[in-house]
Amino acid sequence: MNLLANIWNHPKSSLAGVLIAIVTVAGVLSQQGITLGTAGSGTILALLGALATSLLGLLARDPGSVTTSSSAKLGAWALIVLLLLPAPWLTACSGAKVAQQIVNWTPALQSAIATVDSAATLLDPADAAIITTATVSFDAASNLLATQAKAYLANPTANLLAQMQSQVVMLQQQVNSALLQAAKISNPISQQHVLNTINAVATIVSAILALVQSISSKAAVAHMAAQSPIKLAAVLPYLNQDQAARTIAAHYGESLSQARLQVRQFETEAAQAGF
Repeated sequence: MNLLANIWNHPKSSLAGVLIAIVTVAGVLSQQGITLGTAGSGTILALLGALATSLLGLLARDPGSVTTSSSAKLGAWALIVLLLLPAPWLTACSGAKVAQQIVNWTPALQSAIATVDSAATLLDPADAAIITTATVSFDAASNLLATQAKAYLANPTANLLAQMQSQVVMLQQQVNSALLQAAKISNPISQQHVLNTINAVATIVSAILALVQSISSKAAVAHMAAQSPIKLAAVLPYLNQDQAARTIAAHYGESLSQARLQVRQFETEAAQAGF
């Protein structure tokens, strides 16, 4: 009876507990590869987790019939739950799952690169030359990475993993260099347009980098970082976190608020690792 009385007397706290439980269970099941089917471009499990997270956030912000102390506690729990939600690209527990996710990203990556190529044709000759030179290796580098991921799926070896580690860092450095070169475009409208197209590539490459990093040893990550002379801090002013969050949310079928936190989480962890 005390349990029922507590639920009746503290409905918001009880509801918050249920939502937290849903998010927690969804996260555990997701890590075990359980999806409960598909919903649009994502999974039913991801949808349930995102809805529970959103409702928890709304509950924490609800000004009605709740004390300031209770509201603050609910807000804190909402933030904790969001921060504890693992990024989709970091939940893979095996190299095979990582390789499959890289393959899944490949069509979007190739499309983003094609958009960069198209953007260059609309620029003044001098600006077009800057971008064409900076992005000329995008296609070859992305195709090789996709080929390596498929090869790893067929035959997961340490040698193929080392190749993917090297290749994703090379592609990431090409993207970082292109961002710095795009910043040199004189026309501000053209500059912003090109930066937006390169940002689309940067988001996917960052997601793939995080995937590969998640199955790499500390020594391997340190080696990868050492091969990255253009650091994240140098290109951060040219990155569009909101655009990145929209891409991540759409690809993984999750909420935009969750994706924003995950983008910031990746940037923090990448900088700490030396990228």
